[in-house]
Amino acid sequence: AGQGYVWMSHRTPGSDTWDLAVRSKQLWEDLAAEMDGLRAGGARESLGWMKTGSLLVGRTSKELATLEEKTKVLSQAGINAECLSASSLHALEPALCVRNDGGAMFLPEDRQIDVFQAVSLIEKINRSYSPKGRYMELYNDPAMSLIRSEVTGRVEGVQTSKNILYGRKATVVASGAWTRSLLHSFLGPNSTLDIPVKPRKGHLLVLENFDMLKLNHGIMELGYVDHQGDNSHSIHLSSTSNKDEHDAASISMTATLNTKGHLVLGSSREFKGFSREVDKSILKSIWDRAGEFFPAINNVHLDIDEDKEIRIGHRPYMPDGKPVIGFVPDMSNVLIATGHEGSGLALALGTAEMVTDMILGDPGRVDFTPFSIENRFSGTA
Repeated sequence: AGQGYVWMSHRTPGSDTWDLAVRSKQLWEDLAAEMDGLRAGGARESLGWMKTGSLLVGRTSKELATLEEKTKVLSQAGINAECLSASSLHALEPALCVRNDGGAMFLPEDRQIDVFQAVSLIEKINRSYSPKGRYMELYNDPAMSLIRSEVTGRVEGVQTSKNILYGRKATVVASGAWTRSLLHSFLGPNSTLDIPVKPRKGHLLVLENFDMLKLNHGIMELGYVDHQGDNSHSIHLSSTSNKDEHDAASISMTATLNTKGHLVLGSSREFKGFSREVDKSILKSIWDRAGEFFPAINNVHLDIDEDKEIRIGHRPYMPDGKPVIGFVPDMSNVLIATGHEGSGLALALGTAEMVTDMILGDPGRVDFTPFSIENRFSGTA
């Protein structure tokens, strides 16, 4: 979510997440249009909304062939997509350098937002419901256990460290990479339900008011698309301990310039538990990788210890590459929404709508079935 992509370029038509991605992007577009109509400065000021389009970049003839096929598939699905040669790409994004046999896929209707501005806006809207008793902020007040009816055993709410919260219709567990451990504490040692979501750590490097590089679009290298992060397009940093796939950091170039003029560079992926330690070797690799695509920054000295914003987060990774959204088996009013990995921001509004439809019993705009817990994991009903 830190990069702010609201993109279709790295989606696959016909996949389980395709319809959810299409619906979510439309909901973001609708919210942006609403903000444009309500506020001075509109969606740009309130959401960091930018109509940048996206460039998915390949640096070799093999990668360009992959992008040409992807462009064809997306176009057939109704997405405005164009495959660019190296020369056409240079005309569109002069700072970006690829070989003559490389190129990019361009989606002019992809968007980007600022995650901090978006969260601030949602909080502000939500607070308008506080006087009606419909909203309360409970930051730094972790959930401890479920409250059940002594008569029926039905879940009635949640006990936090400081409060008791009752859910009239449902309780939703949407705790990202922490969902697995939270469910274990909620359901107890005898539960057979195990959602295999796990944290996938990532670093982003933010350079404030960076004027050495001008970007016209959101940019990502092709290697980022593989959600497993074990492809040949990105680079890998082996751990000094175990060198299996769960100890290697994968680095793929991502780059955006936000509304404040800050350059946001990424991105790393690694399985390191819930560690929030800054790894300077990864930050250097992110910078060096970006320099392979943007030669202008190779002349800039980067002092990682000096006034740089470093974002570290834990993507909720699912082994099968798709979120878990649905009711907990045998618990008719408890739902889970997790496992979006690097697409949490892009899929957020569609997920919220889906959960709402499930709770109210309304027909979904998107098929619920691919995201259900039922029969998806061993040990579940």
